Amino acid sequence: MPVLNRIAGYAEEMQGWRRWLHRHPELGLDLPVTAAFVAERLREFGVDELHEGYAETGMVALIRGQAEGPVIGLRADMDALPIFEETGAEHASETEGRMHACGHDGHTTMLLGAAKYLAETRRFAGTVALIFQPGEELGGGGKVMCDEGIMDRFGIEQVYALHNSPDMEAGRFATRVGPMMAAVDDFEITLRGVGGHAAWPQDCVDPVAACVQLVSALNTVLTRNVSAFENVVLSVTQIQAGQATNVVPAEGLVAGTVRCFTHEARALMKRRIGEICDGVALSMGVEVALDYTEDYPPTINHPDETGFAVEVAREVVGEDRVDPDWPAEMGAEDFSFMLEVRPGAYLFLGQGKGPRCHHPAFDFNDEVAPIGASYFARLVERALPLDGHAA
Repeated sequence: MPVLNRIAGYAEEMQGWRRWLHRHPELGLDLPVTAAFVAERLREFGVDELHEGYAETGMVALIRGQAEGPVIGLRADMDALPIFEETGAEHASETEGRMHACGHDGHTTMLLGAAKYLAETRRFAGTVALIFQPGEELGGGGKVMCDEGIMDRFGIEQVYALHNSPDMEAGRFATRVGPMMAAVDDFEITLRGVGGHAAWPQDCVDPVAACVQLVSALNTVLTRNVSAFENVVLSVTQIQAGQATNVVPAEGLVAGTVRCFTHEARALMKRRIGEICDGVALSMGVEVALDYTEDYPPTINHPDETGFAVEVAREVVGEDRVDPDWPAEMGAEDFSFMLEVRPGAYLFLGQGKGPRCHHPAFDFNDEVAPIGASYFARLVERALPLDGHAA
């Protein structure tokens, strides 16, 4: 693959970093071992400033170029997942029940590779802010870091991120202008009735029947309240009630998730779910308590920055290996919080087809790490040219 020569020379070292990270997975915002490893590498590279402790274990490293100029942000997520690994790899997780099943070990490695190159060469005018973020999977670390003021404190004007894709050939890039990934909300609905003997249901208020009515009504929202041209998913994923065949339980539970791409659709879904809960409570005589959680907003790429990112990706891998109109996906990503406060773009980097992210047999492809690192490095050199023109 056509990568920057100096970064190509880091390939073996980058593989070592990535496999070390893979063996030591940590969850959520609590990544002390991972953060210490990353911080040690950054100090070795000679970054100008290292600011630690954001979102508990996140950090921002600054590398200044050869002249004054704007600040561009590059973000990598560092956390793993609570999954039992089944890769059989020599570098498999050493912590039972935890693994890097989404490739964040690779994302961190790619940004470290770019950091090493940029600290050595400094062929740019301005500053690069390297954002190493915890809690993408659990904890919303992107939001926490934004709430803690990293964009304003470091003067970040644009922000970019990469995610590996096991749905694409290795070394291909894909992105799109506008919604790239969905908003994700979760709901948990508790229905309380009056329990009793199943032989005398007339003396009970049955939450099981209410659960059935509720799920049936929820499934009408997409077909009767949402335009056929709007992409929305409502999935009921849990129904819990009762423990014995001869007992009407006193309580039931219905839970699930909502995915969509616009703020308007998100507001509609939340409103309709609440109205349906009220209607079921009235019609079935049960108490209904809705706990609706708005999690990550949609990941929306900005037009100018996405066009620029596509140009850089084509420079690295070739024009025919970059798809600028990749279909939007119903998965969610907390880089969305950063794109809400600063313009930027989110891209996928193909790692070769194989087990999908969050699968116990998933493993990041080390061969694509120099490609991602080269993309990050060229993004900085092109966005912050030394002579006022593209490098």
